[in-house]
Amino acid sequence: MQPTKTRADIWMDLGLMGFLIGLDVVARMLPHAPGFMPIAGSALFAGRMLRIPALALLVPLLAMVLSNAMLPSEDWRIVLVGFVAISVPALVGMASRRFSGPVVIGAAMLSCSLFFFAASNFAVWAFSGMYSLDFAGLTQCYVLALPFLQNQVSGDLFWTGVLFGGAWTIQNGAMLAGRVR
Repeated sequence: MQPTKTRADIWMDLGLMGFLIGLDVVARMLPHAPGFMPIAGSALFAGRMLRIPALALLVPLLAMVLSNAMLPSEDWRIVLVGFVAISVPALVGMASRRFSGPVVIGAAMLSCSLFFFAASNFAVWAFSGMYSLDFAGLTQCYVLALPFLQNQVSGDLFWTGVLFGGAWTIQNGAMLAGRVR
């Protein structure tokens, strides 16, 4: 019976991955406030929920590859830093599995949002040619990016709440239905 359960686990993981990647790509293609996207939240969710944790890294990477194919290209070095930075929530999700509660999940997502902001804007400063390559240029890059930080943190926390709240509701639906009666 073990092989059947293992096969079912793989199919459940692949289905969840497909849903998360689809959500990420569609959300990235639809009009949205800059930075208000589910990719980081879905990466954290995948890292904590997938039965095969290593698959969690594929969620943000495939979502970015698929959606980047339909968007104007940027400097490959900026894209590479973005891919690495958007994969961090999946790793944090895997590392934080033994801890539970909304505070842990919120703190994990907030730290990932701040890391992404720092890494991606450092890459823009270093590789875009938009800023002087000195401390004044780096400071200017981060200061001009601050409006995006609010949307990014808000989006990451919102989508994390939607995904984890939705999973909790699905897992506890029978209990909740029993309370209503």
